[in-house]
Amino acid sequence: MSSQHTSKPPYLDSSLPVEVRVKDLLSRMTLEEKIAQLSSIEVSKLIDGRRFSVEKAKELIKHGAGQITRVSGSRIGLTPRESAELANAIQRFLREETRLGIPAIIHEECLAGFMAVNATSFPQSINLASTWNPELVQKVAEVIRIQMRAVGAHQGLAPVLDIARDPRWGRTEETYGEDPYLTACIGVAYIRGLQGCDLRYGVVATPKHFVAHGIPEGGRNCASVHVSLRELREIYMFPFEAAIKEAGALSLMNAYHDIDGIPCAASRELLTDILRGEWGFQGYVVSDYGAIRMLKTFHMVALDEKDAAIQALEAGIDVELPDRLCYGDPLLQAVREGLISEKLIDIAVSRILRVKFLLGLFENPYVDVEKAPSLFDTGDNRMLALQSARESIILLKNDGILPISSSVKSIAVVGPNAASTRCLLGDYSYTVHTRAPMDAVRIVSVLEGLRNRAPPSCNISYAMGCDISGESTEGFDEAVTLAEKSDIVVAVLGEVSGLFGSGLSGEGNDRVSLKLPGVQEEFVEVLHRTGKPLVLVLVNGRPLILDRIAGKCQAIIEAWFPGEEGGNAIADILFGYYNPAGRLPISIPKDTGQIPVHYSRRPSSFRNYVSMDAKPLYPFGHGLSYTNFNYRDLEISPSRIQPNGHVEVKFKVENIGNRSGDEVVQLYIRKEVSSVARPIKELRGFKRVSIAPSEIKTIRFKLWAEQLAFYDRRMKLTVEPGVYTVMVGSSSEDIRLTGEFEIIGSSRTLESRRIFFSQVDVW
Repeated sequence: MSSQHTSKPPYLDSSLPVEVRVKDLLSRMTLEEKIAQLSSIEVSKLIDGRRFSVEKAKELIKHGAGQITRVSGSRIGLTPRESAELANAIQRFLREETRLGIPAIIHEECLAGFMAVNATSFPQSINLASTWNPELVQKVAEVIRIQMRAVGAHQGLAPVLDIARDPRWGRTEETYGEDPYLTACIGVAYIRGLQGCDLRYGVVATPKHFVAHGIPEGGRNCASVHVSLRELREIYMFPFEAAIKEAGALSLMNAYHDIDGIPCAASRELLTDILRGEWGFQGYVVSDYGAIRMLKTFHMVALDEKDAAIQALEAGIDVELPDRLCYGDPLLQAVREGLISEKLIDIAVSRILRVKFLLGLFENPYVDVEKAPSLFDTGDNRMLALQSARESIILLKNDGILPISSSVKSIAVVGPNAASTRCLLGDYSYTVHTRAPMDAVRIVSVLEGLRNRAPPSCNISYAMGCDISGESTEGFDEAVTLAEKSDIVVAVLGEVSGLFGSGLSGEGNDRVSLKLPGVQEEFVEVLHRTGKPLVLVLVNGRPLILDRIAGKCQAIIEAWFPGEEGGNAIADILFGYYNPAGRLPISIPKDTGQIPVHYSRRPSSFRNYVSMDAKPLYPFGHGLSYTNFNYRDLEISPSRIQPNGHVEVKFKVENIGNRSGDEVVQLYIRKEVSSVARPIKELRGFKRVSIAPSEIKTIRFKLWAEQLAFYDRRMKLTVEPGVYTVMVGSSSEDIRLTGEFEIIGSSRTLESRRIFFSQVDVW
């Protein structure tokens, strides 16, 4: 690296405070070098074949680079070793061939596992939420962090904290469901696991998409969002606020859509006033891919790329991803023409440099190429993937047919998702996202899993029966013949994930109906007519309409997209080697026309239709077990508190069955009379608890009055006095214990939220 100084400049002195190093480096940078820090370069433009090209780099990286886009997630299928080598080559060029030697932040996708060849493919986000187990999710994120850092990646574009309340939206599978409290809990755990305790060994998390991306008009991706300011703050902003204040997220990504005509990418109110002014965010904001240019091409609020760059930077977007469309020459021209202040450039650059110093990139920009492959998809990683899948799978219905008895000698496994491996993966897995011809990691199909787990005396036969979305019924006869010869039928149906038309779920795959695609419903009815016991296993990314066929199945399992060990996990539950305890993070409607059907609607939203009621087929929090639990001895103390106090909600849960199992205890709250209409109930605590037969566990929630604050008629965040009903149970509808307490005194206005989650103890 060339330098005008004979001694080490202050910005390279790791003993100095980060703020001093940032100020020194910024003072040495030209305008061109500053703007280079605000943009990203796609890795595909820096390589020839599979190798880094110094010639291309010299042409493209004249002044350094803020970020490099998806080295391991490129479409050329780099192995972990190759990814590490390429990352080292890029950083070596930046350190040695550019004037100031500023390393780049390499960002990658990591929604449900690092999106790279050989990386562990964990269950999709909707699965992770279905575990109701933040501690497990944090362990998953820790593995993702280790694998990413091993190949030189420093930022992960996850988690998705959108609240999904219109499951027609294809990206429902990427979310943690319909509830802000559950989403915040799972999201905070994921961020903590990804960033770690010391960022020098961590990966910067990027919660997205800020904000309210999960309720687009008509369920269409990127469409306008229609939401009141009260709901925006209480529901859709809540997980992001927790991500910043509780987990210390150091990056954030804007959403594509507009709210009341203002695109999120151009909203200073969202990205500066609220994010930084109210919440104290200390990281940097990255654009969703192409979102800045979309101010011109999609929203039509900008004249050209230069105007788009000005609007986005003034709103608060610090880095443009994935390429220099607007934050390159257009932004440089805007500064030179006096259309935007260089001081604003300095502020954005300072935010990025600060994180680069925290990551330790100037001291150690390189990785151990030899070590990297040994950290990918190890035996322990696969065990964690298996456990995550097991804990995420939900038993929706069981007439007693499950677990499958040892007396069963033959099983017909049918359906388009039975033998498929691709169908078990979400849209941001490497295989699905890059449309790779082969699986990027070993995937266990449901058929293979059943054959792995079945007793030697049990014969497993297979017929596809029908396609995922085709109209042909030619395969019905073969499947029916197998069914008639078997003791039990396992039908594996649902969707397949993809992007923008390559699947039925996932980004850009929005559906007008939530029915099972193609002829799958008809297939279930044909199987039902055989008279054989029928188990339906759903592999899908969103709630599906089951009202027509649920009564024709003896058992229904919701598996979502369970990842690389999904087949084994499903088989473990079918044969009873694992007792299911997954819970729905999103309600399953009876009909598409019921949407929205989330559990926490206001009382006025429960009027019946002419031909149907307003309740879901399976409610939020629902999930069955192979054992039963009894709740008793509810105690709420004290019965009256001040607006700055707290109550303790204590009760006992007993396993009254004959096998061990997990129960997910759920705490809901309702204010009986409020200054504004409130939801009929809101989740304010939960805990997944393992209980042996005849064992009794005591659970105690510590609930702060501050957690019950909402925006009053003046749009002030307020704790209102009054009577609050406490509901404890196994789902939002299966309430086992009820009680109440009262907040007395005067209303308490809060400057901002400080307490997000209840404390829970178990003994």
